[in-house]
This record gives sequence, C-alpha cells and structure tokens, in this order.
Amino acid sequence: MSAMVGSVTRERYDELVTLGRDWVATMSGAQWRIGDAALEIEPMRSYGGANPAGKDDLFTVSEAIRLFAEDIGLAYTTVRDYRWVSSRWPAKRRRADVSHTIHKIPASIPDEQERFEAVNNPPPNPRGGQPRWTHDSAKRVVGWKVDSPESVQEKVEAIHDLASDDAVAAVVTTDFLRRPAVASKAMADDTARHVVNEAQFDRFRQQAQFVHEEAAPQLQRMEHSAQFMDLVAACAQFVATAGRIVPNLRGEHYDDGERDTIGRGLARVRAAADWIENAVTRGEVDLDEQLERLLKGSGE
Repeated sequence: MSAMVGSVTRERYDELVTLGRDWVATMSGAQWRIGDAALEIEPMRSYGGANPAGKDDLFTVSEAIRLFAEDIGLAYTTVRDYRWVSSRWPAKRRRADVSHTIHKIPASIPDEQERFEAVNNPPPNPRGGQPRWTHDSAKRVVGWKVDSPESVQEKVEAIHDLASDDAVAAVVTTDFLRRPAVASKAMADDTARHVVNEAQFDRFRQQAQFVHEEAAPQLQRMEHSAQFMDLVAACAQFVATAGRIVPNLRGEHYDDGERDTIGRGLARVRAAADWIENAVTRGEVDLDEQLERLLKGSGE
C-alpha cells in the first residue's frame, strides 16, 4: 500500500506538488507584472523627490497607487508591496524558480549585491534533494522570526512571544518547574536561583504581614499582652528564616552526625510548637520533665 500524505497517496501528493509549483509560478508572474505596472505609474523616489518628467504630480504616490489598486480590484497595501518588491529586484535579477513571496523577504537586505547573491544561494533542503528556498529559510537569512521553529533558540523565542503576558508566563513557568529535570537545570543558573530565592523570601514577608493584619482586629477588640505579639513575631520570623535558608540547601550533603544534630534541633522546634499550641488553646503552660529536657537539649 502506498504511503499516505494527509488524505492522499504519495503519488497523488507528488502530482499536486508539481501542479502547485506551476500555479505558484503563474501567480508570481502576475505579482511581478502588477508590481512593475505600479512602479511604472509611480517610480520609487526619495522622500520629497521631484517627478521624473519634471511635472507637478496630479496625485501623490499613495493616491496614484490606491487608484490603480481599486481599478484592478486589489487592496492598496497589496499593490504597494508588489511595487516595492519589483523596485528591489530588477527583472534580470529575479529567479524564475523562486516565488515572488520568497523574493519579498530578502528584498529587505539593504546592500544590493548581498541581496542578489542571497537569492542565488538557497539553503540545503531539510528533507534531502536539491537545495531550495522555504518561507522559513528565507526568514532565517534576514534574521526574522520563523513560523515553524526548529532550533532551540527559535523555540525559546517562540515561547517568549507566547508568554509575553506575565499571567501566562507565571502559569507556564510553574508547569515547567514541576518537571524535575527542568527545575534542576533552572536552579543551576545563578541568576535564576537568586530570583527564585528572593521571590520566596518576599512571599514569606507577605505572609508575616498577613499574620500581622490578621491579628489587627483582635488588637482593636482587646488589649493583648506583649507576649502575644512576641509569639506572632516569633512564628513569622521562623517561617521567614526557613524560607530564606531552605532553598539554598539544594545540592548540599550532610553526614550522619550533621543529620542527627539537625534532627535534634527539629525535634525541639516541634516540641516548642506543641507547647505553644497547648498554652494558647488549653492554657497549659507547665512543662513536664521529659519536655523540659527536650527543650534544653539534654535528652529525648
């Protein structure tokens, strides 16, 4: 069975490609002729240049081209573009095997010789065979953004364009950072790591501010002791400090003794948190013997 290209066989696809190239050649010929006609009606000139015939203009350039476009049934911008492309490519410099659309792209090259040489040197065919121009390969020559990115840099630029809105960029970045390999490479970049750490620290500062704002109504209803404010500040400070330190632990390695030391410290933190919670919720402030030893670090 023949390989399929879309909904047609490979043989039919090749036939349509041959026909399509003929149609493009016919269409390009019409585009060149329309551009040449517009150029004859209004030759290119520098801003403020005199009429070549030495006569006063009946119409400005735009008016004459607009009138021509209307009379032949095309958009003014289309005819204006054809005229410009014709002005950049003298008839003897045009390639019959290269479409008018492709000629339009390197037409933006300022240097005339460089422009003419460019169209005569098509890039390698990505699918093999004779070198040929594509819309994207022509764009690469002049440094324009391509329609179908291939290289890593082109794909990165396309993502940047799509994620130019901060709200979109935030969602995309969050999704990407959920991929361990991506997160690891991102955090290997010093600037990215610094920005993430700063953002985390800012978030914890906001949380501390939120704690303060949450406590404000209580302060308005009753007088709270200095101990209450100290507890709120201590909780916020601990969270903020952890938020500043923990992100920098990536890649750190600790031996058994160091892990045991940190483990004992965390046990004391948990015990202190439980003690605070009991004091606030139940009014129980007395220490039993085991808890006292744990908080002092003299035993488990």
